[in-house]
Amino acid sequence: MLQGIETKAIGAEPPARCRSSAARRALLARASDLGVPRGYARARRLRLQREPARLAAIGTDVYGRTQWLQPRAAGALAALRQAALRDGVVLEVVSAFRSIEYQLGILQRKLARGQPMAAILRVSAAPGYSEHHSGRCVDLTTPGFAPLEETFEQSRAFAWLTRHAATFGFALSYPRGNPHAFAYEPWHWCWHAQRAGAAPATSTTRHK
Repeated sequence: MLQGIETKAIGAEPPARCRSSAARRALLARASDLGVPRGYARARRLRLQREPARLAAIGTDVYGRTQWLQPRAAGALAALRQAALRDGVVLEVVSAFRSIEYQLGILQRKLARGQPMAAILRVSAAPGYSEHHSGRCVDLTTPGFAPLEETFEQSRAFAWLTRHAATFGFALSYPRGNPHAFAYEPWHWCWHAQRAGAAPATSTTRHK
């Protein structure tokens, strides 16, 4: 256990994932039936995201739920959080891996609340195209800031991430004006193995 950071979830089981291409196609078809536009991926410059074969628990999030990442990303996140803690910065997890089926549920719930599809797809990727499916990305917050709010960019945590996240392979996925037409998300960081130790950067070719 890293000092001051919970890294294990005793007895927790990894979330279910698609075990076949047929199951994945069925979920994508259900999303299309709900109104995800034809040509969505091409228009938004998105790639289909594959769910990882293996997941590692990274502890609990701010809501007490066990969260998961693919193992190498989990290790990188643990190192990132420990380095931040040494500098007096606490990084808390809001969300990490999400399955395609879970993303479909998000879409269904928002539609049931009367939200228009265009507005939903501005802040949530269509099922199959969320960066969260990859098991490499994490939504972060810090004490004193509401989760998933732009005000996170005013925090010491965001300033620290901007300076140091790339050292651990993490990049901000959705800066303002990103090419995927997603809303600005200062909390959403994705791990890229090839970027570990690189200069600070934002990701402009990844997916939500």
